[in-house]
Amino acid sequence: MSAGTRQNFASGTPWEPVVGYSRAVRCGPHVWVAGTTSTGPDGRLVGEGDAYAQTVQALNNIAFALARAGANLRDVVRTRIYVTDIARWERIGMAHGEVFRDIRPASTIVEVRALVDPDMLVEIEADAYVQERQ
Repeated sequence: MSAGTRQNFASGTPWEPVVGYSRAVRCGPHVWVAGTTSTGPDGRLVGEGDAYAQTVQALNNIAFALARAGANLRDVVRTRIYVTDIARWERIGMAHGEVFRDIRPASTIVEVRALVDPDMLVEIEADAYVQERQ
C-alpha cells in the first residue's frame, strides 16, 4: 500500500454510516481502530456485567478489524482503554495483559462517565504500525 492511500474498513454495524465513522482506517503503514466494545457478531453485548469478558471480546473485535486492514495485534503500538468504573482496572488490565504482555504497546486507561450503552463497561482504541514483513 502506498503512503498516500487511505482505506476505510467498516464492521457492518448500522450506526457507522449514521455517525460517519469507520471501524478502522489504514494510511500507508498506519492503522487506527476506532473505539471498540464487546459486541458479538450478532451486534449484542458480550459479557454483561463482566469487565474481564468485555475486555476480551473488545480485543477480539480489534484483532478482527486489524486483520481486515492487513495488520495484527503484534503491530499495535498504542491502546486507549475507557472504563466506566476505574475500580475494575485489574480485571480489565489482566485481559489486556494476556494479549499484549509481550507486545507492550503504550497504553492509557481512563474512567469515563458513560459509554453509549449503559451495560458497556469497556471501550478500547488501538493504533498500529505495520512494518514490512520479512
